[in-house]
Amino acid sequence: MFEIVQEHGFVTVQDLAEAFNVTPQTVRRDINTLCSKGLVQRHHGGVGVTYSTENVDYTNRQVLYQAEKRLIARMVAENIPSRASLFINIGTTTEEVAKALHGHERLRVITNNLNVATILRGNENIETLVAGGVVRHRDCGIVGESAIDFIRQFKVDYGIIGISGIDLDGTLLDYDYREVRAAQAIIENARKVFLVADHSKFGRNAMVRMGTLEDIDALFTDFMPPPPLIEELERAGVQLFVANGDIKE
Repeated sequence: MFEIVQEHGFVTVQDLAEAFNVTPQTVRRDINTLCSKGLVQRHHGGVGVTYSTENVDYTNRQVLYQAEKRLIARMVAENIPSRASLFINIGTTTEEVAKALHGHERLRVITNNLNVATILRGNENIETLVAGGVVRHRDCGIVGESAIDFIRQFKVDYGIIGISGIDLDGTLLDYDYREVRAAQAIIENARKVFLVADHSKFGRNAMVRMGTLEDIDALFTDFMPPPPLIEELERAGVQLFVANGDIKE
């Protein structure tokens, strides 16, 4: 249901009931569940996408598409060699990447995410450097000018970034201007940039522009993107990794 709402922007309860061959009461219960997680917004007679100014609560994002995020994270880890240096930014998918790096040796990780630092702290094979700045209470992300200045002191092999939405025209979108500025600094100071995003991010609205697909080297996801986005990936020369094993140059 969530994917249908994303694709169409607004869908009536009756249309959803017919699409899934269920009763309108069943659809309304499912809508209530999605609304409680902040994924959709209820309207008279139907349901629509959420506002571009508000992200889903961090606690809900931790459990949404968790299995898919783990698959994405394992793919990323397979493409990160030992003895590499990397940035890892704010996000629940990037936190899964941190967990997937457990078996690597002699990594150096720079992060503005206290959750990532906590995940890696017991690993003697990974040296973790943490940016200073303002710690956001809701997700332990570190933002602000101090964080950006810290990130700019380094030039690393890989930048691992998450995103709130990818517009079908290839624009990378997020909700917090301060978080975006830190992510932009990561992009500018990484030799290769890996974007990690599950399929719910395709076509999703968010109000702050981080950049475009031309700013990244590879997209790691769990399902093939919609055709317009595939065209943009090809135009930008971005390598696509899909969790079912497909790799598209």
